[in-house]
Amino acid sequence: MASQHHDAGAGAYLIRGAAILGGAPEDLLIRDGIIAERGQDLSADGARVRNATVIDAAGLVALPGMVDIHTHLREPGREDAETVETGTRAAALGGYTAVHAMANSTPVADTAGVVEQVLTLGRTAGWVDVRPVGAVTVGLAGEQLAELGAMADSRAHVRVFSDDGICVHDPVLMRRALEYVKAFDGVVAQHAQEPRLTAGAQMNEGDVSAVLGLTGWPAVAEESIIARDVLLAQHVGSRLHVCHVSTAGSVEIIRWAKSRGVNVTAEVTPHHLWLTDELARSYDPVYKVNPPLRTDADVQALRAALADGTIDVVGTDHAPHPSEHKECEWAQAAMGMTGLETALSVVQHTMIETGLMGWADFARVTSTAPAAIGRVADQGRGLDAGEPANVTLVDPAARWTVDPSKMATMGRNSPFAGRELPGKVVATFFKGHPTVLDGKLNTPYRWLAETPELPGTAAAGSL
Repeated sequence: MASQHHDAGAGAYLIRGAAILGGAPEDLLIRDGIIAERGQDLSADGARVRNATVIDAAGLVALPGMVDIHTHLREPGREDAETVETGTRAAALGGYTAVHAMANSTPVADTAGVVEQVLTLGRTAGWVDVRPVGAVTVGLAGEQLAELGAMADSRAHVRVFSDDGICVHDPVLMRRALEYVKAFDGVVAQHAQEPRLTAGAQMNEGDVSAVLGLTGWPAVAEESIIARDVLLAQHVGSRLHVCHVSTAGSVEIIRWAKSRGVNVTAEVTPHHLWLTDELARSYDPVYKVNPPLRTDADVQALRAALADGTIDVVGTDHAPHPSEHKECEWAQAAMGMTGLETALSVVQHTMIETGLMGWADFARVTSTAPAAIGRVADQGRGLDAGEPANVTLVDPAARWTVDPSKMATMGRNSPFAGRELPGKVVATFFKGHPTVLDGKLNTPYRWLAETPELPGTAAAGSL
């Protein structure tokens, strides 16, 4: 990507010759945070593009800015693992323009005050739009509903609620949460894990766990909760989102629920689209994650489900940890993997290069659908004139080797360390401002005012 600066005016960029959603090359003119024009050879009319910075995007794919429905930014309280600043720098480098920050911080994001603090931290950083996720229960304890209405009415306009990391295992509480969020078009994002079936579990229950002598984590612990919750969602008539689906059986339950008209959406992580429990044979804790890596049969079922729409989105479940929490014996290691800076490449490898989907489908599962689930009105839109200029430019032919020490995230726990991956983010435009240029961090977007942005339904608002 080459940039030519012609007396560049504020907020004016001409992206020249990019393959829009992998299609024919076109130009995009960005001005004042909006895609002002889209078409062929816009630079032929000098007056039209006067004062614009020209970006030569030949060979690049233009996508709507990616939206992560599942990110752990750790702040407040766990700044030894990640901060909003470092996590959102990683997100921008990964092609994201919005992330949903999970509630398991310290203190837990279970009040209007904490979610507004996370919102402010995100706007101060300015790299992406940070959308706080509110806890379902007070302190993630699973005993009492949190202040769902107050968080929804706060400046953060929370619409996604989750105790992620812990399952809302009490069916009465889960029903009440689904009933409560229905009033303001919210969604409960469930971490599906029956705790009594996973006590002391260390990895997927199967042949490998038996050989290694590690306590197994059965697929039914996930599947039984999903089965219960889709029935509760159907009964209540509310929205349910299933976090990090990991088994073939879960896919079948979600497919069945959708066939019956249940308003359920689901996500899969990049690591569950590729890695299997065979990696646990190394006893390397970088492969310890919740839910655990499953079998190759599960991986293939997840890929097929993402391709056919049974699974709606890719969510990174970006979970950075201090090195001392991962560089230890397996039994004592924390569960989790980083993912923001590798997600695009992993999905390209597992879904696009395998022929299961094209770039338009990629945009659906990484941008349009997650924005709709989170009710983020100005994200996940098409790359057409008049739309917000949240744009990612990708070089699909690039190859790079993952080096966690060179990443923006504080977490070094990438399961893809040392692997060569395809595809590289070249530029990220957030609200028309280039947060990333030439594959490197540029400058953050600066919020001019605390605008009371009301939540809305994105392009795929039926989700």
